[in-house]
Amino acid sequence: MTVTTLSAQGLACRRGDRILFRGLDFALQAGEALHLAGPNGVGKSSLIRILAGLREAYAGTVERQGALALLDERPALDGHLPLGQALDFWRRIDRAQPQHAAPPPTTTGGRADPFGLDDLLDVPVRYLSTGQRKRAGLARLAASGAAIWLLDEPLNGLDAHWALAAQAAIAAHLAAGGLALIASHQPLTLDHLRTLALAEYAA
Repeated sequence: MTVTTLSAQGLACRRGDRILFRGLDFALQAGEALHLAGPNGVGKSSLIRILAGLREAYAGTVERQGALALLDERPALDGHLPLGQALDFWRRIDRAQPQHAAPPPTTTGGRADPFGLDDLLDVPVRYLSTGQRKRAGLARLAASGAAIWLLDEPLNGLDAHWALAAQAAIAAHLAAGGLALIASHQPLTLDHLRTLALAEYAA
């Protein structure tokens, strides 16, 4: 298995004329998870976008080893396609990328369905509920084979049953040698989980 790491040194984020946070350092290795905690507006989503390479840091550096996958409020699934086709689109792309482990099955045909999507595969994504879209996004993430998971409020819209299922999927990812960084207002019950209170780095 390839080495999997994610780290930040002296990271700072600016929004307009305001510095959201500065001097942020952390390091994650395979099997580890980091919980980003803090109130709305403290910069959790901005930090995740910096780590994903979608936003430029105001200062500091990010280093990573391993493929990365992001889950935020947008499931990154074509709303006009039936869910099964939308997920298959990403599977075709992800199969062409280096993977840290074989992606777990997520649909029917005698295979496991840990996100309860079997009865929704013919439903266009735009008709799915908030919770169903979140489960579909988690299924896309789990099938990607990416070693580094960036999760922005992954439990939002999920009832207690599916929130536990989502955490079980994250735990399985960690056990397989992946790592995860999770922004969540909801409590998490994962092993090897550290908490980073982003407000402590406010400028």
